[in-house]
Amino acid sequence: MAQTDPLEQALRGAAETLPTDPPPQLELPASTAGLLDVAYATLDSPVGKLLLASTTRGIVRIAYVDEADEEAALAELAARISPRVLAAPRKLDDPRRELEEYFYGRRRRFDFGLDWRLTQGFGRRVLKATARIPYGDVSTYKRVATAAGSPRGSRAAGNALGSNPLPIIVPCHRVLHSDGGLGGYTGGVERKRLLLGVEGAAITGE
Repeated sequence: MAQTDPLEQALRGAAETLPTDPPPQLELPASTAGLLDVAYATLDSPVGKLLLASTTRGIVRIAYVDEADEEAALAELAARISPRVLAAPRKLDDPRRELEEYFYGRRRRFDFGLDWRLTQGFGRRVLKATARIPYGDVSTYKRVATAAGSPRGSRAAGNALGSNPLPIIVPCHRVLHSDGGLGGYTGGVERKRLLLGVEGAAITGE
């Protein structure tokens, strides 16, 4: 009978002593110690995978992500808000539930707070005007620009909507061209069409 190599014996012994319990949850101790500035979680939705991030002020970011985009979104949060970014699904349970209810037609408004720090100036005013567009209704780039204080700022309003850090919640999908055409959308026109369909909004042009 062949002798077992000492290294093999050592590796087998180490494997037998490896813990079988799941890794510890870092969310609670990090939060308690003040080391959690940005909590994030993902949600599989009818418009694709979403990344949700929150701070103590409220939801700060929603992003359409695949695996590559998720890393980019987290890097942006670390650079612009705080490097203390941690996966903390339980902190995002309520927003994820509300989004699921929205997609299934059981919710028309969201009850959680928003953190606007990734917006500023005219862009923030455009997004806050957009946030007031009711469920099922649509507006235009010109009307949103006017509400933000710049009647001739339709193009700038479009740029602000295109960089909206809070899509779906701040419903930039409800902003169309004056002729009823869909216009652009940060997540792609097909997602915009789907969201308008969820809300039963009338689209008069393409």
